Amino acid sequence: MAIVQVTIVPLGTGSTSVSEYVAAVKKELDQAAEEIRYQLTPMSTIIEGELDDLLAVVRRLHEVPFRAGALRVSTTVTIDDRRDKKGSMQQKLDSVEEKLRE
Repeated sequence: MAIVQVTIVPLGTGSTSVSEYVAAVKKELDQAAEEIRYQLTPMSTIIEGELDDLLAVVRRLHEVPFRAGALRVSTTVTIDDRRDKKGSMQQKLDSVEEKLRE
């Protein structure tokens, strides 16, 4: 299982507000046919699932601001793809919490 962090920035919108675009991205995530889990954060979205599925989802998410009228979109993607053991968003958080208790 892979974890992807994606930040999508609409440009050329005439406004500094992006919450409308974030809401549209969330709707797209909610409708995804792929088996994914996601977490919105104040600065990006974290998605976990199979890598091929994640890449397909990110491709669709990149298109969301264009459909909403953005003239340009800048998308940044970070992929954490660990193959030696199964990982998840929760597993990563639990690992840190465990270290804090030591």
